Amino acid sequence: MATAKKKAVRRAKKGERIRQVAAIPFRLRGDDSLEVLLVTSRTTRRFIVPKGWPMKGKSGRKAAAIEAQEEAGVLGKALKQPAGGYSYWKRMANRFVRVDVVVYLLEVTEEMADWPEAANRQRAWLPAADAALLIDEPELATLLRDLTAPATDPA
Repeated sequence: MATAKKKAVRRAKKGERIRQVAAIPFRLRGDDSLEVLLVTSRTTRRFIVPKGWPMKGKSGRKAAAIEAQEEAGVLGKALKQPAGGYSYWKRMANRFVRVDVVVYLLEVTEEMADWPEAANRQRAWLPAADAALLIDEPELATLLRDLTAPATDPA
């Protein structure tokens, strides 16, 4: 999505906030507790959730599901309503820009053995509260900590 990134960087240079979409892949365990999937970033190796730039012609939740497939190797159903959002400072080539992220829950139906970014990332299933402790962005950590099993989402 190089063109979406370029447009976002141009907007950021004008002082505008830019947007991304993210997925929190989740699964329910036998005791109905929630586990979420985190992945490491390619550069700093910190734990993050799969995220990326909006995609032309795709809804936010569809773009989030595509990011989860590419970055975490999971397939599933993104819930219609965003779970929330957070902001962070993104490191660019010669500056930091403020990014607002809309987060969608993704109910994982399949974990792929191989996926596009498998060589560059590690993934880990964790209880949501534990995942929150590993996340550097405070607003995202709060979102994870407060996460509960979603009600069935009418498709």
